[in-house]
Amino acid sequence: MLIETETTPNPLTRKYLPGRTVMTAGSRDFPNATAAEASPLAAALFATGDVDGVFFGRDFVSVSASPDAAWEALEPDILSILLDHFVTDAPLFVAGSASGIAVDPQDDGATMAVEEDPADADIVEQIKELIETRVRPAVAQDGGDIVYRGYAKGTLYLAMQGACAGCPSSAITLKRGIEGLIKHYVPEVETVEAV
Repeated sequence: MLIETETTPNPLTRKYLPGRTVMTAGSRDFPNATAAEASPLAAALFATGDVDGVFFGRDFVSVSASPDAAWEALEPDILSILLDHFVTDAPLFVAGSASGIAVDPQDDGATMAVEEDPADADIVEQIKELIETRVRPAVAQDGGDIVYRGYAKGTLYLAMQGACAGCPSSAITLKRGIEGLIKHYVPEVETVEAV
């Protein structure tokens, strides 16, 4: 099995492509070791001691290293963990019971940044459509994701995940790229903010 490695615009994050589906739907961000307890793969990556974040996309895993970690020493461990996981077809998540849990299919578990006005429902729908069809696929190419967090009074709130979280160029991407695209198609949006 070959796992391709790609650099990302974030010098602390690398993108790994195992040549198969990682997540059949959505994405999952593990910003710390506690969150990683839900996934044997994410937990194993954090156990190296030099990993600060793990992100699962449709067909990739992004790994963010600690600022003081050396990729030359860390990458062989990451590749070994990924190979072991995918070669053995190990489960991505810890088995559990979902009894008593109700999840909104549009929500990834995080709260909205603002209280939305029901009168903005059409604007919100246009924004979400643009994010799904134009923004998320482009950002996924760099090993990250952008998630809708709300819209109010001309301001769109987005959360950056994976390689995008903490990336030095994420503010430029957000303001020059994403904000420009959204404002072009949805003129009601005046500004875009990261939360």
